[in-house]
Amino acid sequence: MCGRYAASRGPEDLAGVFEVEKWEPEETLAPDYNVAPTKEVYAVLDRPLKDADDKRPVRQLRKLKWGLVPSWSKTPEGGARMINARAETVHEKPSYRRAFAARRCIIPADGYYEWVTGTQERDLEVEGKKKRPRKQPYFVLPADGSVFAMAGLYEFWRDRTLPDDHPQAWWVTCSVITTEAEKTPLAVAPADGPHALADIHPRMPLMLTPDRWDSWLDPSRTDPDDLRELLAPPPEGLMRAYPVTTAVSNVRNNGPELLKELEGPEEGTLF
Repeated sequence: MCGRYAASRGPEDLAGVFEVEKWEPEETLAPDYNVAPTKEVYAVLDRPLKDADDKRPVRQLRKLKWGLVPSWSKTPEGGARMINARAETVHEKPSYRRAFAARRCIIPADGYYEWVTGTQERDLEVEGKKKRPRKQPYFVLPADGSVFAMAGLYEFWRDRTLPDDHPQAWWVTCSVITTEAEKTPLAVAPADGPHALADIHPRMPLMLTPDRWDSWLDPSRTDPDDLRELLAPPPEGLMRAYPVTTAVSNVRNNGPELLKELEGPEEGTLF
C-alpha cells in the first residue's frame, strides 16, 4: 500500500521532469517529508485549461487533496480511506472506474515509507503471545535517485452546501494506485533487513517509468481494456530500500532528517 510518502521537489524541478506547460505559483507547496492522507499534494495531469477556447489537453502541475472523493458521494468524509486503489480492480470499482477511464494523473514523490514487523514478532502478535511490537520504517525509492512517479487518479466533487462562486465549492482529490510488491531482489538492499519489496509489504505503489507517462496521462485513451495494459508492474530491480528513524511514524514530524539512512533497525525494532 501507500500510506505515507516524501515529496521534496519544487514545482520548477517537477515542471522540467514532466514537461509541464502550466502551473500556478499560488499553488506552490513546501517540501514535505511526511506526506499523510488528506494533505494537499502535487499531481501531474493532462487536461484542457479552464475557460480556454483551445480545448487541447495541457500538461499541468496541480495541487490536489490526497484521498479520493467520488463525484457521486454525498459527503467528503470517506476520502481519507480512499488513498489507494488496487490495480487489479480499479477498472471495475464504482469509486474509481470513471476516474480510471478519464482522469488519470501522476503523483510525484521522492519515495514512500513502509513499516516492517519481523516474521517471528509477527507470528507472536498473531498468536496473542506478545504485545504489538514497534515497527521499523523503511524508505523505498528509485535506486538511481530519479522521481518516483506514482500512478494516480483524480476526481472532482461538488460541495452542494456552498454557492457556485465559493472558493471551496469544488474539491479535487486523488488516489494512488497500488500493485503487488516485487518478490525479486532490490537493486540496493540493507545488509540487515528486507531483500525484496515483498519482504516489507505485499503491496507497493505502481511506479510509472517515463516511457508510460504520456500514454497514462492521455485523456483521449478511455477504453478500460486498453488502459489496463498500462497497469503492468515496472521492470524489476529499479528500487532500493533502507531503514529510517521511527520518528516518521508520527505525522507531526517533518524534515529532511526523516530520510536519513540508518545503519540498521533502531533499537527495540526487529526485522
